[in-house]
Amino acid sequence: MNSKVIIKHFIYCILLCTIMASCSSKRQNATPLNVKPEIYPDYTEVTMPCNIAPPTFELCQPSDIDKLERLQAVFEAGKNETVVECNGADGFCISPDDWQLLTQSADVISITIQGYDGNKWVEYAPFNIYISHDSIDSYLTYRLIEPGYEIWNEISICQRNLETYEEKTIINNKATGGGCINCHSFCNRDASMMSLHLRKSNAGTYIVKQGIANKISPTPSFVYPSWHPQGRYIAYSQNDTKQMFHTTDINRIEVFDFHSDIIVYDTQNGDVLTCPQLHSPLAFETFPSWSSDGKYLYYCSADSVEIPADYDKAHYSLCRISFDAAIGKFGEKIDTIYNARTLGGSISFPRESPDGKWILYTHHGYGNFSIWHKDADLWMQPTDISTPTPLIKLKSPRSDSYHTWSSTGKWVVFSSRREDGLYTRPYIMHWDGKTFSKPFPIPQETATHDKKLLKSYNIPEFTTNAFTANDALMNALE
Repeated sequence: MNSKVIIKHFIYCILLCTIMASCSSKRQNATPLNVKPEIYPDYTEVTMPCNIAPPTFELCQPSDIDKLERLQAVFEAGKNETVVECNGADGFCISPDDWQLLTQSADVISITIQGYDGNKWVEYAPFNIYISHDSIDSYLTYRLIEPGYEIWNEISICQRNLETYEEKTIINNKATGGGCINCHSFCNRDASMMSLHLRKSNAGTYIVKQGIANKISPTPSFVYPSWHPQGRYIAYSQNDTKQMFHTTDINRIEVFDFHSDIIVYDTQNGDVLTCPQLHSPLAFETFPSWSSDGKYLYYCSADSVEIPADYDKAHYSLCRISFDAAIGKFGEKIDTIYNARTLGGSISFPRESPDGKWILYTHHGYGNFSIWHKDADLWMQPTDISTPTPLIKLKSPRSDSYHTWSSTGKWVVFSSRREDGLYTRPYIMHWDGKTFSKPFPIPQETATHDKKLLKSYNIPEFTTNAFTANDALMNALE
């Protein structure tokens, strides 16, 4: 290399270092805009667990962004401060180490977005993220599927580590002959005890317990599951489900049962248990869910009507029946927690809180498949009274449906189409025993991750540990 080339290279390096130094991130003296920023995803004024992965976001005001040559976000917690530059389409991405330092510093993280318009720095009014010392369960398992009606290309059951951005595939339908994979469920949020249902190729229900996977091929199929907290029994619904399409209704699709009943499968000896109250030709029984102590089975029940002609006249009440796990026997009395005959509406997905004090469910106008109903919202009531309490703070103009409690009862994750009406995303909210905090979508590694994913998240389920029986599950398929 000749001397002229060396000199040019040296000058280039000096210039590059100068440019990088001039662009180093630090808080700037800025002119206040006196307006709150609109960001995506919306993490303004939310409460997050201390052990969750860092949230990434982007600024959404197009007219303002066009005028700004640089953007940065100032994160403050106590005496600690971190400045993060906007990384193009990835948005503001704070490092996990910096985020952990901030979450350990204070209960509130204040975030101020600053921008340079070519002449001066300006800044938006700060917003807060509140940090709760109630840890969240480390893992979230969900099904990823295109939001279609008749066909799909790929379905996966995936598990996300909420403390990082790591996502692992438990099973993909490419390995099962292209059939449907659905209705995953865990016992007491323990990933080593799982139930999973497959249709088409390798059809059947698969039960994983302590690293061993077994296939059962019931007729009719076992559909919506719920594990008894002691781990021996699994309650399933047996549904004859069909769908139809609307031409003028605001709901695009209608899913209904021609008939449905509830059974309990004994994983110890393979017996199937039921009772007349759960297997009546005069009613549609579905969505079983055990109480936290295992002494009761919640379920949804509607008077049998002509389907599909009277699909919108099917109104599901929330019921409960006692169960003696020692002898595997149901009681005779049915408690009606929400009476749809007198109160109207319809109930889906009952879930009792781990402390047994509250029952959370989805409320909508009629039917049982609330996922496609725009009026579907989360309601909650105490388990010892019969007065339902709509969660007005959580109400959105689009469907809020499937939900589950964390192991501590401090967090709830639920499925929602509130963002665009088409794709279902998981949202998390904190429960302090009196009120729920503002819901927020699970943090992703980039701000636009979910926009680019083009898949819906179905059936979000917390677990405290990782699923490790992939090989056993695949061997059971053979």
